[in-house]
Amino acid sequence: MKRAFTMVELVFVIVVIGILAGIAVPKFSATRDDATLVKARTTVASIRSAISTEIQKRQMAGDYTPISNLGGEENRHDKTIFDYFDGNISGSRILEYPPRSCKGASSKGCWMRRPNNIYRYYFSGSSDYVDFQVANNRFDCTDSSSAHCAKLDR
Repeated sequence: MKRAFTMVELVFVIVVIGILAGIAVPKFSATRDDATLVKARTTVASIRSAISTEIQKRQMAGDYTPISNLGGEENRHDKTIFDYFDGNISGSRILEYPPRSCKGASSKGCWMRRPNNIYRYYFSGSSDYVDFQVANNRFDCTDSSSAHCAKLDR
C-alpha cells in the first residue's frame, strides 16, 4: 500500500499558507514605507549637519556668505540632488553620496528640487509631500505646523 497525502490534507496546508501570506504581505509593505521615511529623516538630519559644518568652515575663513541652495537641478528627474553648496562643484560636498531626484513624475519616496530653492519630498504610498527650503542658513519645512512636516522634522 502506498502512503500519500489526502486531498483534505493538501487543501488544509494550502489554506494555512494562504492565511499566513495574507498576514505577512501587508506587514512587509508597511515596513518598506517605514524604511523610506527613516531614510528621508536621515537625509534631513545629514543635510542640517552638513550646513552647520559648512557655515563654521566659512566663518573660520572669514566668509559670511549665506548658503542659498543645496545643489540639484530644478524639476529634473533622476539627477543628483544635495550635491554641492550653492551649486559650486569646486566647493564642499553636502553629502558624500548624494541621492538622485525622483526617477519620474509619478515616483514616490524621493526628493525633487523645485523653483525658489524648495526641496520637495514625496511620501511613498500616498500623494502627499512636504516642502523644505534653504533660508537663513537653515533647512526647514516651509509649513512647520503641518503633520507631514512633523514626520520628517523630528
